[in-house]
Amino acid sequence: MNQERSHSPTPVRQFTILLSTTRRGARLARRLTTAQLGGWGCRFTHAEHIVAELANNAALHGRTPGRNFRLTLTVTGATLRVEVTDTRGDLLPTARHARSDAESGRGLLLVEALASRWGTEVGPAPCKTVWAEIEG
Repeated sequence: MNQERSHSPTPVRQFTILLSTTRRGARLARRLTTAQLGGWGCRFTHAEHIVAELANNAALHGRTPGRNFRLTLTVTGATLRVEVTDTRGDLLPTARHARSDAESGRGLLLVEALASRWGTEVGPAPCKTVWAEIEG
């Protein structure tokens, strides 16, 4: 006897926007993340902090004059994936320990601590995407 099982697909929600590679664009990325996740009725602890760090890195280190960065939020089931794509694929981020008197340099350590996992994908040239996932 054959039985067919009805599998309901996992709902996927996605939001994508281009933002200027400026401090203002980075702030807007954080605010839009909070608003979009709230509109979807999703609560992912620390999502706005992760977006703030990745967007700030895109504005500071991924800046190419005249080019924007892209923020993508994807919710699949109980997982939020944050992607920030910039046009500096030649500069790959690494989590490093900053000197104790340094005023910056700890952002990816924060992402590493708050996210379930994170990484970098190169391409298409000249882009790179830094992503982080949060399990809800």
